Amino acid sequence: MNVNARTVIEPKEVDPHREPGRNSKRARSNSRWWLWLSAFAILAFGGYKLLEKQGPSQTPPTKLGARSVSQGVPVAVASARKGDIPVYLNGLGSVVAFNTVTVRSRIDGQLIRVAFQEGQFVHREDLLAEIDPRPFEVQLEQAEGQMARDQAQLNNAKVDLVRYQTLFEQDSIAKQQLDTQLATVRQFEGAIKADQALIDNAKLQLTYCRITAPISGRVGLRLVDAGNMVHANDQNGLLVITQVQPIAVLFTIPEDNLPPVLKRLRASTRLPVEAYDRSGKTKIATGYLLTLDNQIDPSTGTSRLKAVFQNQDNALFPNQFVNARLLLDVKKGSLIIPAVGIQRGPQGTFVYVVKADQTVEVRQVTVGLTEGNDASIETGLSAGEPVVVDGVDKLQAGSKVRIAGPEKDSPGGRPKG
Repeated sequence: MNVNARTVIEPKEVDPHREPGRNSKRARSNSRWWLWLSAFAILAFGGYKLLEKQGPSQTPPTKLGARSVSQGVPVAVASARKGDIPVYLNGLGSVVAFNTVTVRSRIDGQLIRVAFQEGQFVHREDLLAEIDPRPFEVQLEQAEGQMARDQAQLNNAKVDLVRYQTLFEQDSIAKQQLDTQLATVRQFEGAIKADQALIDNAKLQLTYCRITAPISGRVGLRLVDAGNMVHANDQNGLLVITQVQPIAVLFTIPEDNLPPVLKRLRASTRLPVEAYDRSGKTKIATGYLLTLDNQIDPSTGTSRLKAVFQNQDNALFPNQFVNARLLLDVKKGSLIIPAVGIQRGPQGTFVYVVKADQTVEVRQVTVGLTEGNDASIETGLSAGEPVVVDGVDKLQAGSKVRIAGPEKDSPGGRPKG
């Protein structure tokens, strides 16, 4: 029994204490071996699945590359052409009305009628509102009655004056009595003039009961409803009329651009002005330059210009923000290409020109004006030469190209929305 006890106890005493370092190293080695084996198995399985997806029919990379080189890089081209390119001056502006009138009552009274619709276009002298005329009709009748009474007294005084003159010639009355009667006549004549003034004033007040449009324009929102008492000193008024046909646009340009504008204005040249929306893509209206301000803003170095628009379609509203474009000149016979075909590098601006052998040549060019999608070329290019306008990212001098699709023509001018 002692032997069996020793044989059972001995492994427990020896294995944990005699070689602990060797067992630990062996365990770590086995763990790393299994990790490497698992990673290799995963990579092998993934590669197999990838090859299976591609299939056996895929063209080898070498053959595909050879085919691309032989066909050339697909590009789009546009031929340089002769044409006219406009010269614009751009500025930020706002729409202003030539006339804006706040219509107020000239008399105190009750508003009995509103004769306009909000937003309505009215003409000069159109009826807008009416004030109760009865108090002013009574004043007119009172003034006319006063004048009739004074006229009767004047007539009687004149008759007495004739009598007194006859009696004075007969030496029947004193000179003082004649002079007194003459003064009485003059007094009634003055009263008649005063009465006439009262009548005229009463008639004028009566005409003020009918409120008419002082200008032609568009009516705003109604500020007072019928039935309210209105006064001549009311600040808000009854309504606001804004003249919108024609209408003006105030915009600014840099002071350096003033000399050519002044030169054309002095030559009585009518310069067209186009108004675009806030995004600058949609043209709203076309007008002409009227005048410019007599001073330059020193804080911004700009000058204000005023353009006139007929605005027949009422597309322009007062205080509306617009992008103004003043057509200063038109360069005729310019060599034009799409602006997207112009590239920039360390040596300056250049274009890719497609030669007869379907390879491209890098051509240094001098760019003149750029307007919208078009650019004028001063030097380095001739009319009719094809210029690459799309697909330039993969090109270099001598690259083989393949023209994809028909040639592109630049639309010219500003894109319209």
